[in-house]
Amino acid sequence: MINGIEHIGIAVSDLEKATKKFEKIFEQKPYKEELVNTQNVRTVFFNIGDSNTKIELIGSTNPVSPIAKYLQNNKEGIHHIALNVADIHKEMNRLKSLGIRLLNELPNKGADNKLICFLHPKDTNGVLIEICQEII
Repeated sequence: MINGIEHIGIAVSDLEKATKKFEKIFEQKPYKEELVNTQNVRTVFFNIGDSNTKIELIGSTNPVSPIAKYLQNNKEGIHHIALNVADIHKEMNRLKSLGIRLLNELPNKGADNKLICFLHPKDTNGVLIEICQEII
């Protein structure tokens, strides 16, 4: 079961410069910066208002990372929408049964203490969707 939007991920070519810009826009500092070695990225998270929704800025730490490849083929901007789920394994099985292809067969450790799985954008009308579950 999908519980709502967890965060919106924005791919950026210069994480430091983007962080400074978004600090001004949101009038706050990010609550977390994290290196995610499994994805070869560094992330910065901002809380948005009173909701549980966050904005994640994503910068590459390796020229062959998925984000680096994305930025080579696209402009900076929205990379993915992450949806919060209570049971990622159950949700992955449900989505597979609907014919939705998963980009990873097992959940990966992602940023912000989450297990994550991406859905193939060809099966979601061109939108990269991430499902994520808080690691307990």
